[in-house]
Amino acid sequence: MMASPIRILLQTTIPPIADDWHIGRFSMLRDYLAGLLDEDGMPLCAVTARDRTTPGAPDPVLSTIDRSDFDELWLFAVDTGDGLDEEDCAAISRFRRNGGGLLVTRDHMDLGSSVCSLGGVGTAHFFHSKNVEPDEARHVIDDRETSAILWPNYHSGANGDFQEIIAVGTPHPLLHDPAARDGLIRYLPAHPHEGAVGTPPDDPTARVIATGTSKVSGRHFNIAVAFEPSDSGDGPAVAQSTFHHFADYNWDPATGCPSFVSEAPGAGLAHSADARRSIRQFVRNLALWLTGRSPIEVRDGHLDRERDQRPGESLVDGMEPVSDERGRQ
Repeated sequence: MMASPIRILLQTTIPPIADDWHIGRFSMLRDYLAGLLDEDGMPLCAVTARDRTTPGAPDPVLSTIDRSDFDELWLFAVDTGDGLDEEDCAAISRFRRNGGGLLVTRDHMDLGSSVCSLGGVGTAHFFHSKNVEPDEARHVIDDRETSAILWPNYHSGANGDFQEIIAVGTPHPLLHDPAARDGLIRYLPAHPHEGAVGTPPDDPTARVIATGTSKVSGRHFNIAVAFEPSDSGDGPAVAQSTFHHFADYNWDPATGCPSFVSEAPGAGLAHSADARRSIRQFVRNLALWLTGRSPIEVRDGHLDRERDQRPGESLVDGMEPVSDERGRQ
């Protein structure tokens, strides 16, 4: 009997604003997930991608997600503090308590701070003025290129470049890479000002699984915190330092960015086949692990047919674009 596709909701915390990080700026991620095949040659994932409705009232999808048929929620917190309604947060928290998989990612300073009230995973995110990181030594300006952005703002490199990450402790299944020499994912997209994540002190299911290194100060910072499924039924979850690990602009700067982005992009990712493959592997691992399937145990020969792109090609070269619910590509 063939398994049903993993039902994934890719969701931002802003309405569809053209000059912002709307869901259309994550189209390469959606296309890649939608193009994955399982061991029977069938789609591995069924992907829905959407922005929230106007803030100030519950979002009709987020506020009822605990009663939906989604297996996973990948939440890109791109708001300035008002992206999630109280009812949205309560439903997302119930969704995970019911066994749903949850990825929550944000960016520098207070960007995405509406996630703070999410049960468990929200408290793994530290901001400038909400849920402030207790370690005062972290309250420094790390990215010195964009002076208006205050801490936390770890500089892992230019948009369009890649960074090398370090596995922490026993390598987590999310970092499994069968094609790498050491069997571990080593690369993720870079960003000039990543946010801060850490383990909630009262949650024994959480641990830091990967760190990065600032290109400016040499400081080490947490990239991802993984929450294991709990005995009480909570689903697996990940808190990640920046949504730019998943954005089109970071995978391929030629796709464009909002007008308020001022830093010059890099081109390192376009010239590193290893880094591009590493990023694809991490995304696939997330899709599997967040639904309770081990990336180490599940092997998919169909993925071997993916072409590794030449410099300048996209991470999802050869796939037809998949539109989001408003027809954007």
